[in-house]
Amino acid sequence: MTSSVYLETSIISYLTSKPSRDLISAARQNITHRWWDRNYEAFALHTSTLVLREATSGDPEAARKRMETIAGLPVLTVNTAAETLASHLLTTNLVPPTSAEDALHIAIATAHGMDYLLTWNFRHINNAALKSRIATAIEAVGFECPILCSPEELGDIDP
Repeated sequence: MTSSVYLETSIISYLTSKPSRDLISAARQNITHRWWDRNYEAFALHTSTLVLREATSGDPEAARKRMETIAGLPVLTVNTAAETLASHLLTTNLVPPTSAEDALHIAIATAHGMDYLLTWNFRHINNAALKSRIATAIEAVGFECPILCSPEELGDIDP
């Protein structure tokens, strides 16, 4: 069975942005491109209405590239379970109120039963100090948390 992957907006941004001169950003771009090229068909990739909203913001040409990249991917909705889970992550202070969208990304992926949430957001989503606490909080309310990881951590699927 193919594993499901929720693509958080940072993945799409790194995949479609102009080459960066910043060493870390350039490395993340390269890793994202490599992961995408090698694994696009190996996983069941998903996006969400939140990703669509975020992807359409900013520079119109960059937004067009982001939207072209995710065109045709299944789009997960913000349902009641996702809203409740996001609220839970915020009220338990696992995600700060100023980053409600980050809580919602985690909640959407969880509510829809994704196996992985792929992100470059190390501040509030794929934070080594927080992700086990996030998983515990999600499991305490009866859901299974997806694995929160970067493309580098998820790696390649062997053919």
